[in-house]
Amino acid sequence: MPELPEVETTRRGIEPHLLGQRIKRFIVRQPKLRWPVSPELAQLSGAKIDAVQRRGKYLLIETVQGTILMHLGMSGSLRICVADVGVEKHDHVDLVFDNGKALRLRDPRRFGAVLWASCGELHPLLANLGVEPLTDELTAEYLLGRAKGRQVSIKEFIMNSHIVVGVGNIYANEALFLAGVNPRRVAGRVSLVELQKLVLAIKAVLKCAIEQGGTTLRDFVREDGQMGYFQIELQVYGRTKQACHACGSLIEQIRQGQRSTWYCPYCQPE
Repeated sequence: MPELPEVETTRRGIEPHLLGQRIKRFIVRQPKLRWPVSPELAQLSGAKIDAVQRRGKYLLIETVQGTILMHLGMSGSLRICVADVGVEKHDHVDLVFDNGKALRLRDPRRFGAVLWASCGELHPLLANLGVEPLTDELTAEYLLGRAKGRQVSIKEFIMNSHIVVGVGNIYANEALFLAGVNPRRVAGRVSLVELQKLVLAIKAVLKCAIEQGGTTLRDFVREDGQMGYFQIELQVYGRTKQACHACGSLIEQIRQGQRSTWYCPYCQPE
């Protein structure tokens, strides 16, 4: 599913096309997504888009009246297109602008969302999110405090959106490898020095993925329909029994919290 780098890549791609535009109308072809499309969106005719932000994996399209929340779910993507261009089977929602362009949500599995929060209201889905990983809020000291006494694995810990947002499975695997931390380590027993390395690794991996347009796995495409390219940089993810690029040892695969985990037993010792 699209993770933080994919969502941030999409945000950066659509932002220049949305800022300052006035909404002409919403077209909802399929209201039954993960949650029903918010009916309040039909009242936004004439509203001007003031900002396009991201919080975790949510895109926030801000107007004076309030904020449109979009989530890409498992297979969703957003494209900028001419408003009257032909519609395909899984094109469920259009945000049409006065300039004749539209922001179109395509979502084959329909796990995405298009929701609404009135001005001054914090949507419940955003209320309990953890810190943004690419800000100064994510520090080793912060993680140390939140990990104290926790028996969960360090990998599951950094993937917890109540702790830190946007560190999905791909990027958790890659960051732990870069930091030299075994994914099975108990979070509450990882030292401050190790967490300092992990914080730097998380930021580095996410920034690299954003710069390269996200990771092409299954359905992810950017706002212009092009694929991401971070997959060519993957060190451990999906590389079961292949040689580690750093030491030559064979990459191991295990299961953690119903997800696959990949690591190098030599570079990430227990």
